[in-house]
Amino acid sequence: MKEAPLWIAGIARGHNAGVCLMKDGEIVFSIEEERLTRRKYDGGPLASMLKILEYTDRLDYLAISHTTTLDTAGKLDYSGEDVYSGLARKLGLIKEHHSPEPHPQVIDMAMFHHKMHASLAFYRSGFEEAVAVIVDGAGTFFPLMVDGEQITAWETESIYKCSYPDSIQTLHKTLGTRNMLVGSYMENFDGGNWEPGANFNVLLTDRAGLVKSYEAVTEFCGWSSIEAGKTMGLFPYGEPNDNFPSIIDNNDLPVPTTNRNLTVPRYPNGAVINANMYNFLNQHDNDDVTLLQNRRDLAYAVQIETQSAVADLIKHAVKLSGCKNVVISGGYGLNCVANYHYLKALKDEGIKLYVEPVSNDGGTAMGAAYICYHNVTQDTAVRKRADDVYLGPVYSYTDQQIIEIAEKYNAEVIDASNDDVVKLMTERNIVTLFQGRSENGPRALGNRSIMYDPTDPNGKDFVNSVKHREYFRPFAGSILEEDVHEWFDLRGMESSPTMMYAVNCQPGIEEKIPAIIHVDGTCRIQTVNREQNPHYYDIIKAFKEKTGCPIIFNTSFNLGGEPLVETLDDAIRTLDNCDIEYLYLPEYNKLITVKN
Repeated sequence: MKEAPLWIAGIARGHNAGVCLMKDGEIVFSIEEERLTRRKYDGGPLASMLKILEYTDRLDYLAISHTTTLDTAGKLDYSGEDVYSGLARKLGLIKEHHSPEPHPQVIDMAMFHHKMHASLAFYRSGFEEAVAVIVDGAGTFFPLMVDGEQITAWETESIYKCSYPDSIQTLHKTLGTRNMLVGSYMENFDGGNWEPGANFNVLLTDRAGLVKSYEAVTEFCGWSSIEAGKTMGLFPYGEPNDNFPSIIDNNDLPVPTTNRNLTVPRYPNGAVINANMYNFLNQHDNDDVTLLQNRRDLAYAVQIETQSAVADLIKHAVKLSGCKNVVISGGYGLNCVANYHYLKALKDEGIKLYVEPVSNDGGTAMGAAYICYHNVTQDTAVRKRADDVYLGPVYSYTDQQIIEIAEKYNAEVIDASNDDVVKLMTERNIVTLFQGRSENGPRALGNRSIMYDPTDPNGKDFVNSVKHREYFRPFAGSILEEDVHEWFDLRGMESSPTMMYAVNCQPGIEEKIPAIIHVDGTCRIQTVNREQNPHYYDIIKAFKEKTGCPIIFNTSFNLGGEPLVETLDDAIRTLDNCDIEYLYLPEYNKLITVKN
């Protein structure tokens, strides 16, 4: 009799909540809740859990990741179950459980938030062993006794030594607290109740972590702390400002700390700029504070100083672990400017780097599933490096279904080819692209993308206006892999398939593709080969054949403040709500036109 498959669902509970379904160690799908509910950063991935039923009617394990335990997840009436175990039971995915002991199929991994980031990056890196560097906002919280006082501290930066099958050993952890105290570096810290038997270095500090400092600047520029990508877009408009105090402290510790006089933490949510101490920061002579030079200069400072600090942290991790294979995850892993900086800063260190493309909290669902699988099976087979994130659920439409969905929005469906789409783009039309499985994580990589002509000098302002985005937000480019080195400096990388680096363009290139080159001469690049994404590759190749340019302007298929589109209905509805007319479905050779 054939052995039954091992089904594991990983659950990420917090913001960027999501679900990963794994079968015998392979990802069946992974999706963030916001894609289904259409609410940005949505938590509580209940809609995502329903997707499991499309693939299996049972689970062996439900591995749940967050920064707080299931006790905080809310209880179902009468049964008293947490909402996730309860929903899984009601759906028939796990068995009834009447014992007061924890459900044997449910694993609460809340005490290991950073470890879930590390698990994901390690098992997708292709390395047999690695050291994981996690730089995050506020991970798991720990109750501690300090000088007889009960305080709460949160993970901000962590270092792990990782090896197969399931060893993710803590080497260092920086814990931040709101309580005022004198920072102290403690060696051989007892892992206590949350990691029995472990001994590792801990820095307990009342200062903002590196990401928290970035969040403080983000809020000071007028956005939610979670919108740090906007600060990254603004930073090249700034310049060094001698009036500013350092964001990073100069200290004798082996890991970085920040200046508490400038950035004051509000763990676990955000941090604030102490503008009262520095009066020159209080200028408010414009409705749009991003036009103020002090905001631009502060964005510049936090980017330059934090990326340098993380490069130093990586060097410390290598020294601490004795391993030169480095994997990066946690929220700061999405900083594509910093990722490019590491390639130069670490050039002479002999370090091999893997940056996890799903570094946000949604990725911890996959991290939980991976570590659960390896704990259970002790599988030592090293995985191939993961160079794509096309992990969304599978969607399939008949021609009649396409027509019916289009008719809801009075849209027209016609037959079309790649050449037709290229012609529309060269006539300066925006064309959206919908195909295959959606991308997991925040990057659009040709399956849920907005395409445009990168040679249009006014392209950046035009598309930002259509998407309702800020003027300073840059755009990405998707380029044929074989042409990338003629156009961009990848600093020794062969390719960049997951768009995790903002790279310098080669001399003379900026004027050729002005719509996608940022003010600092960089572009967030996705290299595309035919094996990774055949339809997208063929579109870009057709564009090159017509224009001589092997690059397409690529940005995420959504409007400002909205999640990426997930379904065909989402896609057509988005066009119905903006000034974009065209949607291309290359799998079906169909073009949908929405007249606004």
